[in-house]
Amino acid sequence: MIKYYLDTSILLDFYEKRGINSEIALVLINKIIKSDILVIYSDLHILELKKLGYNREEIKCIINIAENNKIVHINKAQAEEGRRMQKYIKISYRDILHALIARDNEAILIYTDKHFEKLKYLIEIKKSQELI
Repeated sequence: MIKYYLDTSILLDFYEKRGINSEIALVLINKIIKSDILVIYSDLHILELKKLGYNREEIKCIINIAENNKIVHINKAQAEEGRRMQKYIKISYRDILHALIARDNEAILIYTDKHFEKLKYLIEIKKSQELI
């Protein structure tokens, strides 16, 4: 089974209908819904959405965009590895964590932000546009 780990920005593009990226996110989400693809979410997604001011019901709605999903949790080893990597890679700690979570769950990291390309040595990544 194919597994995708969506960057939070894709979820927000879809949910908030943000410009051209929302159209890409809509096509991608519809493709996921029609396919046998498992979407992996993490407690990091939930934390980021809370920090942006979303309430519990809104977060539930965003996370349940695709019915075939699984929520995973950050572990201590990932947090420590992320901190070590942050010293050498100029990417936010959270984005490094997203990549580590995707890697450890054998998921393809789907992104829109170019800085994720710095992590392609670590994990399989794809721009959302590549999948539509």
